[in-house]
This record gives sequence, structure tokens and C-alpha cells, in this order.
Amino acid sequence: MKEIIVVENLQKHFRIAKHHRGPGGTFRNLFSHEYRLIRAVDDVTFRVDKGELVGYLGPNGAGKSTTIKILAGLLVPTAGNLVVNGYIPWKDRKTYVARIGAVFGQRTTLWWDLPVIESLDLLRFIYQIPKDRFQENISEFRQLLDLDPFLDTPVRSLSLGQRMRADLCAALLHDPVMLFLDEPTIGLDVVAKEHIRQFIQHINHQRGTTVILTTHDMSDVERLCERVMIIDHGKLLFDGALEMLRRRFGGKRRLMVDFGEVYPEIHIEGAQVTECNGQRVVFEFERSTITASVLIGRLSEKYRIQDLEVREPDIEATIRRIYEEKLLDL
Repeated sequence: MKEIIVVENLQKHFRIAKHHRGPGGTFRNLFSHEYRLIRAVDDVTFRVDKGELVGYLGPNGAGKSTTIKILAGLLVPTAGNLVVNGYIPWKDRKTYVARIGAVFGQRTTLWWDLPVIESLDLLRFIYQIPKDRFQENISEFRQLLDLDPFLDTPVRSLSLGQRMRADLCAALLHDPVMLFLDEPTIGLDVVAKEHIRQFIQHINHQRGTTVILTTHDMSDVERLCERVMIIDHGKLLFDGALEMLRRRFGGKRRLMVDFGEVYPEIHIEGAQVTECNGQRVVFEFERSTITASVLIGRLSEKYRIQDLEVREPDIEATIRRIYEEKLLDL
């Protein structure tokens, strides 16, 4: 598969003036030329193939948004090499931005006082979208994003969920090959989030649009991403399949079993009973020491089973554990 993003040793540093407090602090601030260096992105290297949907994860201040802004051509890196779809974003910006889409959760690309449909019409002229193609896209997006109830409403009067759906439509009107999404579901209710997730999945699967997604909502990651990258303190700490992340750091799996009768005691090698409620018993086991199939086989040899279910560790708990226990620190 063809690589659409190539990032090599990317760096972005900011110089922040030191602020002095206390007696004489205000005077020192007037004449001080001391700075501290913030390495927002620190020697990051990765590649993304055309058509991938990648989750870019990290705590607040980790460097996610800075990376996305560099990829989108909004920031110039301090050092390193970056090519997206054959362009260097900050050098070929005018040509480049006509071939990408970007949505930032708390900012809109639409005109605040205009109805949504008029903003979209303006974007048709800005991007020079052929009229027939514009109508095809509008028709499809109206259905997928349920835009009809607020197409004639000024952007300033939209709810956050409505505005986000309108922004997604605007970002994809010109058929971009790349879509950068920075916290697209932040602050949205459950129904609005589901609209957004379904739409992202559709344009990735049906149109082959490559998507880079930053989010704090792990439900977005589980629903949409097969590959994740984790950044912290500007350094890329993990790049691989979501399932690999679970296997390495997910902790214990759970096996929920409904037995055919109540057993006074249940012991099985390789697992620990954590809950017991009548005929339902919950076991925990390490994936590194025993497989679910072996455990189920051992149970079925000794006990009568009606039903069972294997549950993977919650991805949100896994990510939280990585951060709290610094499992990926270099």
C-alpha cells in the first residue's frame, strides 16, 4: 500500500519567556531575557499508508495537536522532514490545503453569521468544486450527517453537535485524500458522537480517505481505529495495532461463566475467581500465561457450563494504566 504520510525526526520547539514572581518580579519581567525551551514534538518518526485510520493518543500537552497542526500546514517545524501526499505542507501550503480536510473540535471553518448552506456554497467557490460534484457530495452528506434540520440556520445558532456535523461536511466537500481530526467528539452527547463516528467510518471505508484522529474519548478509538500511536512529552512512545497495545499492557482478561448448577467451590488452574453470584462466576486470567480456549476446556471438563463470555480489558483503563505507571517511558 502506498505511503501517504512520511514523518522523519520531526521536531517543534517553543521558547517561553520565564515569568518572575514575588518582590521585584514585575520589574525583572520587564527586562528579563530568560527563556525555557518546550519540546512540544521531539524527534517523532512514523509513516501512514493511504486509506489508514490512525488514532493519535496522548494526555493534555503531549504534543498531539502540535503534530496535527504541522501536518495540516498550520505550523512550521523546528527540524525534521515531512511529506504528505507528495507535498511539504508549510512550503506548498496553497496547493496542499486544497487536497486535505481538517476539523478542530473547538474551532469552526464556517462563517459565523451565515446559514450553513451559504457557508457551504462559499466553500464550493473557494475550492473550485464542480457544481455536479458539489451537489453529489451535499446530497450524500445531508443524509449521512442528518443536516436538513439546520441547513438554513446561522452557524452561531447551532448546537455543538450540529456545528461539528456541519464542519465535517465542509471539510470533505472537495474530496480531500487526507482528513485530520482533532478532538471531533469533544463535548458531544452520545447521539451526536454516534453520528460523527458513523460518518468517519463511512468516508474511510467507502471513499478510502486517510484519517488521523486525536481524541481523549477511548470509545472513538475502539470503534474506529485498528492502529494507534501514543505520544507523551513530545516523544512517540508506541506505534502499532490496537490489539497489540491490549496484549502488551491490557492486564488481565475476564471470563464470565454461567454454570448449569450452583457449585459450592470452583477452582481452576490458571485463573482466579473474582466474583460469584449463584450460577454466574467471573474469572480473571493473564493472557501471557493461559489462553481463553485452554481455560474454557479445563472448566468444561470439570463443570457443566450453560453460557460464557470472554471480555477484553477496557481500552480506557489500559491507556490510563500506561500513563499512570509510565509503562512506555523511554
